[in-house]
Amino acid sequence: MLRVGITGGIGSGKTTVCKIFQALGISIFDADNSAKRLMAEDVALKNQLINHFGAATFGADGSLDRKYLAQKVFNNEQELTQLNQLVHPFVLSDFESWLQQIPKAPYSIREAAIMLESGTYQDLDVIILIDSPEKLRIKRVIQRDKRTETEVQSIMSRQWPMEKKRKFANFIIQNNEKQFLITQILHLHELLISQSEHSTTA
Repeated sequence: MLRVGITGGIGSGKTTVCKIFQALGISIFDADNSAKRLMAEDVALKNQLINHFGAATFGADGSLDRKYLAQKVFNNEQELTQLNQLVHPFVLSDFESWLQQIPKAPYSIREAAIMLESGTYQDLDVIILIDSPEKLRIKRVIQRDKRTETEVQSIMSRQWPMEKKRKFANFIIQNNEKQFLITQILHLHELLISQSEHSTTA
């Protein structure tokens, strides 16, 4: 089974694209949701977070204090890197377990927002980048998350620019509201099936 990664900047349309792949029968692993779940539930990870960020990382009831953690890492690149270094090994282990449980298929997809920035793309066979104009991405996030334009731009500033992301992509999906998404995805779907069959027989 080919391991395919899907990534893109905030507001690029990762969720929409993954839903279409899912409709084609492809299993999707949401790395960001996995990270949130593991930070809340995995005892070993929780202990590591407490050791680094302090006991206030979790409330009296044991729940993750997301606001506290966000304040710790929001404008501190070193602390954000440390958080990612703690969490990502657990997410990758979760992904490996997930792979053992999903139905057999030519390929599976791992979706993650900072796959390239974190270096967690390196175990994947194919990288798909969702490309979308910055103004359109900002508009989508403002509507979806009720954030201000300044807040969205602040988040974008902590992600790689699209020009840098493109250098790592094997395929690029244009989500610009001009080209049909489904047509692009169906084409990629056939290519990935073909690539999977070729790798099996090689």
